[in-house]
This record gives sequence, C-alpha cells and structure tokens, in this order.
Amino acid sequence: MIQAADFVEPALARGYRFWTGVPCSFLTPFINYVISDPKLSYVGAASEGEAVGVAFGAHLAGAKTVVICQNSGLGNTVNPLTSLNFPFKVPTLLITTHRGAPGLKDEPQHELMGQITGELLDAMRIPWKVFPDRAEDVAAALDEADRYMAEKSLPYALLMKKGAVAPFPLKASAAPAARAAAVSGSFSTAKRLPRLEAIKLVAGLLRKDDLVVATTGKIGRELHDLGHRPGQLYVVGGMGCASAIGLGAALNRPERRVVVLDGDGAALMKLGALGTIGHYRPANLVHVVLDNEAHESTGAQATCSSTVDFAAVAAACSYASARRADTSEALTAAVKTALTEKGPSFIHMKVGVGSAAELGRPTVTPLQVKEQFIECLKAPI
Repeated sequence: MIQAADFVEPALARGYRFWTGVPCSFLTPFINYVISDPKLSYVGAASEGEAVGVAFGAHLAGAKTVVICQNSGLGNTVNPLTSLNFPFKVPTLLITTHRGAPGLKDEPQHELMGQITGELLDAMRIPWKVFPDRAEDVAAALDEADRYMAEKSLPYALLMKKGAVAPFPLKASAAPAARAAAVSGSFSTAKRLPRLEAIKLVAGLLRKDDLVVATTGKIGRELHDLGHRPGQLYVVGGMGCASAIGLGAALNRPERRVVVLDGDGAALMKLGALGTIGHYRPANLVHVVLDNEAHESTGAQATCSSTVDFAAVAAACSYASARRADTSEALTAAVKTALTEKGPSFIHMKVGVGSAAELGRPTVTPLQVKEQFIECLKAPI
C-alpha cells in the first residue's frame, strides 16, 4: 500500500497537473488528495467518456492529463478512446480500478468486467500494468508510461487493485452556488435557416484567434467546406464529446475564446456535460447547439429534441446565459452578445434539415487538425 502523495507528487513532477474522471471507492484517496492540492486541477465529469473528452481538450491546451475511473465505467470510455484518442494521437494516463478482480469478493455487477478488464484494454491496444502498491515502484511505473506516451502519443493504463492506496481525508470546500440564468428568445418561425448558413454566420462573427470545436457529422463537414483554418477542430469521432473537449481547452487556456458547434443528437448523447460546464464555469466558452431535430448524417431519423428545451437545460445547469434563436437576425444578435459577455454562454439555434448533395469531408487528417489546433493555441493573441 502506498500513500496518495507517493504517486501524485512524482506524477506532478513529471507534469501531470490536470486530472479528470468519475469516482470509485478504490480511487477515493487520489480524488481527495488531488482536489485538496491547489497545484492540481480536477474536473469531476458526469461520465467516464466525458472525462476522456475533457482530457482531450486539456491536451490540446498543453496539459499532461490523468483520467481516473472504475473499470465498470471503462466501458463508457471505449468510444472516445478508440475514435478520438487513437486517430488524433492523444495520450492520457488512464488509471482504472479492478473491481471484481479474480479472487476478490465484490458486488455481482462487477463480476464480468472484473474478468475482462485487461482483455478490454488489450482490445483497445492500450498497454497497461498493475498500479504500483509500493512507493519504490512508482517512479519506474511513471517512467514507463511516459516513455510510451511520448513515443506513441496514445493512452497508457494502470490497473489499480483494492487497497493499493491508503486513505486520505477529504478537505471539504465550498461548492459554487447554482445560478439559473434567465432564458431569452423564442422560436418564431416554421421556416428554418439552413444549418450551413447558420454555421457561416457564426464563423463570420468570430475573431481569427477564436477556437472552434465542431461536433461529429455534417456540422464539422460543413464548417470545413466553408474554409479550413488551424483553429478549427473537427470531432470526427466520439459523438457527444465536443462540449467536453471545449471545456477542457477553455479551462486550460482561459485567455482564449472557445466556441463549440454542437448538434442536437450529440448534445443529447452527453447531456451531463452541460452540468459539468455550468459547474466549472469557463468564462471563455460559447456553446452553440444547432438543432434540426434529426440524426441527419444517418438518414435524418428524428431525435427527441423536439421536446427538449436545451436553453432551459443550460440555464438550469448554471450557464451564465442561455438564448433561443431560429432566424439569422436572432442568431446574429445572440452570438454578438455572447462574444462580449462573461460565459459560459449557450445558444439553442433551430435549423433546417438538409445539406449539399456533394458535401465534402475534411481533407486534413485528424492528427494534422490536432497539430494545427495546438500551434494555433500557442500563437500569441
């Protein structure tokens, strides 16, 4: 058994300052230690997949990241780890617990995952070792993880057994108070603006140094067709993670404005991210949901967004502002205001279904997009 400091402090010395994840009782000492140390940042995510997205965004902003989760929640990370971290070449140190490990008496829901955790990591081509339970083994474990991630730019995992880390008390701190924003605007017309026109309008109002994270499907493709630039990230995989990526980038580069172009299906998939964003309150984040009430990329099957008031949800989640729009005039006014206020700001824009018959796809690879985005972030404003 080690103390939390036996691992966290050597990790910090190697640059691991940004932690995110979802709790497990095996991880309690780590979480308690990290959130009590002002030298470290911890984002408690609503889901494990969201945490991978947050760490992705933090990586873009130059942070070395740690994602922590229970192995039962490891299943929630499969999509972003395989469809985001792999093609974009994004490393993160993944610490997952080993609930239901062979020979360990545990709850029935952990039995199968306990048997296959290592196989699941192997299937995702994520190398892993058992988490060190002796202080003298920590440096070697971190050095091996660092070497692999530096060479491959891919995640590396440590599998933590029960009792590997000694208890560490929680130092309670005051939580941010809820601040439900007033929702402004309404949906006034049945004739909706084409999504491409809405994207063009938003992009035309941004500064050259603003960063844009565009969700999966046709939103990212249309943004690219309007003209690629280094500050645009097309989230080709990990549906639902665009807002989490934007959050991770915004928290780690508060002097840069981050605009997330989300879709209704994607926003619904990880709706908990709105709660995380509202809680951590990045003042430099603008979150736009372009809602056509359809999964258009797969044939325009209806989403459930016709009965979801995204702006009201964002307001209830403590965004600084929340607006509705469904015309070019209303969207222009909403974006102009959002770009001058302290966020996070939310805009729910109703758009029409439909896109160009010959809609293209990004001609730059995910790795090129990532590298260009990082260089854009490094550039002086």
